[in-house]
Amino acid sequence: MPGTARHDREMAMTAKKQLSTATDPIDRLRLQCLARGSSGIKGLGRTFKIMDDDNNRSLDMKEFIKGLNDYGVILEKQEAMQLFQQFDKDGNGTIDFDEFLLSLRPPMSNARKEVIMQAFRKLDRTGDGVITIEDLKGVYNAKHHPKYQNGEWTEDQVFRSFLDSFDSPYDKDGQVTQEEFMNYYAGVSASIDTDIYFILMMKNAWKL
Repeated sequence: MPGTARHDREMAMTAKKQLSTATDPIDRLRLQCLARGSSGIKGLGRTFKIMDDDNNRSLDMKEFIKGLNDYGVILEKQEAMQLFQQFDKDGNGTIDFDEFLLSLRPPMSNARKEVIMQAFRKLDRTGDGVITIEDLKGVYNAKHHPKYQNGEWTEDQVFRSFLDSFDSPYDKDGQVTQEEFMNYYAGVSASIDTDIYFILMMKNAWKL
């Protein structure tokens, strides 16, 4: 597994520090998500997905505020309403939550996005846009995993645990989409200052 646990901790600490001075509602929401680690933004996305009863991938104001509360985000009601209006671009009273999550994702340079996609394409051996256990069998060696070595886990369990680290904490389906992979690394990227270091880390981690 790429050395992300340390980056996660650093990022969470940085986000918490920045949160004390942030005033812009979108910054405050982004930082609260990042303070939960790389999968914070993804987790919020899943919370919204669960609430989207009619599967139209959009939320009204009431659902939006309830989603933030369910996820434990601390924002004044006024701030939440302001955020909602910011995203309700056509003023029809609903927001598209894919667009919303996209603007919540910390900004990344094209060079970073490209290296993330290279890693995704390498892992997605079947090329169907989703990484599964089958895809991992040829690219990720489970035999080095300590739990495999001590007989605690099977190879499939190692793969599953690996996929789960990219998946949302609330809805682990053993598959990782391009969007989930990108959201995860946007979180990691937020803790790494220079493109050069981020690209080097990705290349080493995935032998690109």
